[in-house]
Amino acid sequence: MNNYDLIVVGSGAAGMISAIIAARAGKKVLLCEQQAKLGPKLKATGGGKCNLSNTLSNEDFMNSFGKNGRFMSDALEKFDYKKLIEFLNNIGVETHIPDGFRIFPISHSSSTIIKALADELVNQKIDIKYSTKITDILCKDEKILGLKSENEEFYSSNVIIATGGLGYSMLGANGDGYSFAKSLGHKVTSLYPAMLPLITKEKWVANCKADTIAKAELKIDLKKAKKLKAVGDLIFTVKGIRGPVVLDFSREITPFLEQYEEVPILMNLVKGKNEEEIYSYIKTFTKKEENANANIEEVLASLLPNSVIKELCNLVLADSTKRFKDLNGQTREKLVKIIVSTPLTIVDHVGFEKAMITRGGVSLKEINPKTMQSKIIEGLYFCGEVVDLDGPCGGYNLQWSFSSGNLAGQLLN
Repeated sequence: MNNYDLIVVGSGAAGMISAIIAARAGKKVLLCEQQAKLGPKLKATGGGKCNLSNTLSNEDFMNSFGKNGRFMSDALEKFDYKKLIEFLNNIGVETHIPDGFRIFPISHSSSTIIKALADELVNQKIDIKYSTKITDILCKDEKILGLKSENEEFYSSNVIIATGGLGYSMLGANGDGYSFAKSLGHKVTSLYPAMLPLITKEKWVANCKADTIAKAELKIDLKKAKKLKAVGDLIFTVKGIRGPVVLDFSREITPFLEQYEEVPILMNLVKGKNEEEIYSYIKTFTKKEENANANIEEVLASLLPNSVIKELCNLVLADSTKRFKDLNGQTREKLVKIIVSTPLTIVDHVGFEKAMITRGGVSLKEINPKTMQSKIIEGLYFCGEVVDLDGPCGGYNLQWSFSSGNLAGQLLN
């Protein structure tokens, strides 16, 4: 009864689709989930709205993952966003692209995706073991034999590790996949929380909480990170910063926080405008007769929220109720400079508990990109977040989970 063609560990997007693909090919499949329900982390994706993917070309999609992106070429070729839409439609999920870029289920609910996948697991007669914690992968002579749970053993010559990363630890993520990989001789790269809010040394940000800055540009003010930057919406919080641009850029900052106690960043809060453009804007604005006596807050009102204007003025000791031309030359220069290049110091983050994804994972050098099979152990496969690939917000990571799960489910053995 405990013999299978394939055993999948983990019931996220990668795990469920890999089990379905294998079962559709006639394989006898067992899916093991340590929680009492399927897809606990998938349920939280995109705040529960489930941004499934996006409409980028495969080339641009891979580039968004950085230097490791090329690894996913084969997986995307076989299962890109168009194939994902087709697959979901096949199991009863309608999707749409409301902004022309991001793909969602029409319901905008991750529960719709989980239910459809769960129904298909049943349709394919896949055995599911809930509340089952796997303790060991059985292996002999560099070949997979099966695995062991706390209560019993299951046998198969193929095992797919789809356990996800360390992000959202409150939903059960515990790093088991990394432990399994290491125990079987695989290298796991350094692991960092990614896609999470950041905490700043500066306290003035609390006075700007809930203000959103559109198209803010972030850079790390360190020599070794000069080329790193991100653009997107930024939101100030009581303790720091969040928003899409912060979620994306946090993956670059958290590794530096392990090296340094503080990571200085520079923010352009005025849609990339430089000092010359700010001076030109101010000159044009104040030239109008009705604006001749406008104070700094009034002049900059179309560029920044009032709370931010006041705080930036405070930083350079400028009175925001004065006219710009009434400031002394040095103060004017400092104010314009801080508007286009606002310094902040990142001193901490909110940890894996609130991190959406993990940066790092099982080394790609030891995985065959054409199959997702281990190059070390025959019959061992990895897919999804457990491997060393992570992308920005916008459906990138979920698409990778589906694509890699699809590829792993097309077993060689």
